[in-house]
Amino acid sequence: MQFYKERILNAAQLKRLSEHKYSCTSSSILDAWLQPWWCWLVSKTPLWLAPNLITILGLIVNIVTTLILIWYSPDARQPPPRWACGVCALGVFVYQSLDAIDGKQARRTGSQSPLGELFDHGCDSISTVFIALGACIAVKLGDYPTWMFFQCFCAMTLFYCAHWQAYVTGTLKMGRIDVTEAQYAIIAIHLISAILGPDVWTTQVGSLEMRYSLGGVAVAGAGLTLAALAAAIAAGGVGKNGSTVAGTSILSPVIPFSLVVVPAFIIFQKSESHVYENHPALYILAFGMVAAKVTNRLVVAHMTKSEMELYDWSLLGPAMLFLNQYFNNAIPEYYVLWLCTIWVCADLMRYCGQICLEICDHLHIRLFRIPYPPHAHHPHPHPPPSPKPERNVTSDSDKSESEDSAPLLNNNSIS
Repeated sequence: MQFYKERILNAAQLKRLSEHKYSCTSSSILDAWLQPWWCWLVSKTPLWLAPNLITILGLIVNIVTTLILIWYSPDARQPPPRWACGVCALGVFVYQSLDAIDGKQARRTGSQSPLGELFDHGCDSISTVFIALGACIAVKLGDYPTWMFFQCFCAMTLFYCAHWQAYVTGTLKMGRIDVTEAQYAIIAIHLISAILGPDVWTTQVGSLEMRYSLGGVAVAGAGLTLAALAAAIAAGGVGKNGSTVAGTSILSPVIPFSLVVVPAFIIFQKSESHVYENHPALYILAFGMVAAKVTNRLVVAHMTKSEMELYDWSLLGPAMLFLNQYFNNAIPEYYVLWLCTIWVCADLMRYCGQICLEICDHLHIRLFRIPYPPHAHHPHPHPPPSPKPERNVTSDSDKSESEDSAPLLNNNSIS
């Protein structure tokens, strides 16, 4: 495990990635109902707007609106302002809608590429952390720290397991109740908090508070996802002798993610200063970015059909907290937690940026810009002799309007 690699992907991995074909099945209930909205939205999107730019704009909106909630309730115990919950609901809706049309925009503009799939899933891995954390703050789940820990890490684990299943079977499978349904349920939670106030979730219904319903939903979702993963593992992978797409053990992905979840729980339990209970949002963001990095590495391993390394430099962040506890908190844990968060965020950005640049260089594409036609890069030194107006016969603007309104695949399509 090198601290810095000049190139993360070798030539063989890049070749396999360029040959990768996206495979996804979905039986989502809401996807079919939302298709008209998504098709209308993409039909109003300018053709010059790159699909990856649509994805990153949605993620930025989601992050900013969640950070507003965190600002007002960093411990998830103080009730955030109602307007902040409403803004967060809007942020999740914007992210979900833009995430759903990036693949459609790619097909409209003929800019599909394996990078789009990777970029989409990478943004999803980050948004999962912020969406789960925002929902916990909206219902003041900081009153129950262990439960909040379970809720947030359950969301990260389920997202990781979905891609683990894809690594085993070669196909990303979405159930009847999946990510779209979860996102709209969280939008509903934010709207209820915005209209009735966050304290409404402490209302007793029988002998239980209303917010206990979140735990039941999380357990049900975890059961369905883990059952699907167990079935895929029992059936064996698509590789040789029942291995993964990369020919590795179908159980191998359990180790990298365990190195995130297990230390997070141990540090939480062993902290003398109660660093998690006092700063749950910062703690979950720190470990959530590590989980996002590990998930991105799993997606890359799937798309390049290569083995996933067990260790990663992002784990140095949690190691700081662990070693500080071992030496009886030589440095206040809150400061170490901030240092850990900064390290893991910087490492995640460096990794994602380097991966994207390497793929762009290999495929001769641009990350946030749809390439111009070849003649745009080599303009004539003199005006062309023919006065006829230029017309790009392959331009999507010349295609029939019916293509833009035709039903397209769901938000997990290649962008």
